[in-house]
Amino acid sequence: MTKRAGKIMIIAEAGVNHNGSLVIAKKMIDRARQAGADWVKFQTFKTESLVSKRARKADYQKRNLKKSGSQDETDTQFEMLKKLELSEAQFVKLKKYCEKLGIGFLSTPFDEESADLLEKMGIGMYKIPSGEITNLPFLKHVARKGKPIIMSTGMADL
Repeated sequence: MTKRAGKIMIIAEAGVNHNGSLVIAKKMIDRARQAGADWVKFQTFKTESLVSKRARKADYQKRNLKKSGSQDETDTQFEMLKKLELSEAQFVKLKKYCEKLGIGFLSTPFDEESADLLEKMGIGMYKIPSGEITNLPFLKHVARKGKPIIMSTGMADL
């Protein structure tokens, strides 16, 4: 994917809306490309690095999942995230699919292992989630890779 100097880059947020399905993720890439996005962005994480096995879901997650009927509302935060986690092989396939379609592949790492995976895949830049904006060891780890960084600030304050 080439950069367009002086032009706005449109990044389509796929996140984890693929529900752990490679088929759905590819359809999201198709739709992002059809909509004219320059990049499509996923989320890369290891559930074990993010949450304990017994952490309960937040109330808003329970409400949203109950409304959608997509998951059992008694699942733990760990179980919910584990269902959304993609493997290294799946991410490699998604990146290759993006390249085939001519849309940039981007993914937000939530932990050092995920950042290292994305580096190994040859990702061109990183997007830091706002929940990690004060995680100095993680920020230093990503910064040492020497790539451009997009820093999200949605959950941050001064």
